[in-house]
Amino acid sequence: MDRSAGTGARALLRGRLVVHPTDTLYALAARALDRRAVARLVVAKGRPGGRPLSVAVSSVEELERWAELDRAARSFARDELPGAYTLLLRPTPEARARLAPEVAGGPTIGLRVPDHPLAQELARRAGPIVATSANRSGEPSPRSLADCRQALRGAGALFLDEPPRPRGVPSTIVDLTGPRPRTVPRR
Repeated sequence: MDRSAGTGARALLRGRLVVHPTDTLYALAARALDRRAVARLVVAKGRPGGRPLSVAVSSVEELERWAELDRAARSFARDELPGAYTLLLRPTPEARARLAPEVAGGPTIGLRVPDHPLAQELARRAGPIVATSANRSGEPSPRSLADCRQALRGAGALFLDEPPRPRGVPSTIVDLTGPRPRTVPRR
């Protein structure tokens, strides 16, 4: 895994897109601090404008750099992460200033700590990273690296595959901006 993580992190730091497994699905990733790379990711996915992208970080502690967590949100994050949740939180001033607008341009930011060693290591070495399913927008989620290669043909992405394989189910989105956690349906 160290070799894949090193290769993937170097690619992300150079502005390339990287496809890698997570605990949930295969992800298409770009460095969230690199606005050009995030723009390339949006084009590669054929994603409509105005739909926010989520960010993967390497640890629960790193969440606080990019999002405001009250006691309830902090408790939820410590109890459930790493894991198959995307947390909707209010972005910090640093997030608004430094992250691509497709990530932190709205009232909330979606953050994940994936429960996959390669995904965590990529986020630690090159993060934070935008991580969205490795398919074209509106198409079925990829079930294999071959599906990812077919869907993202011509995107110039680096493809990495390390066990364990994704479960094949998207993360659960939980809004933590209110008085209690609220599950949000996917669009």
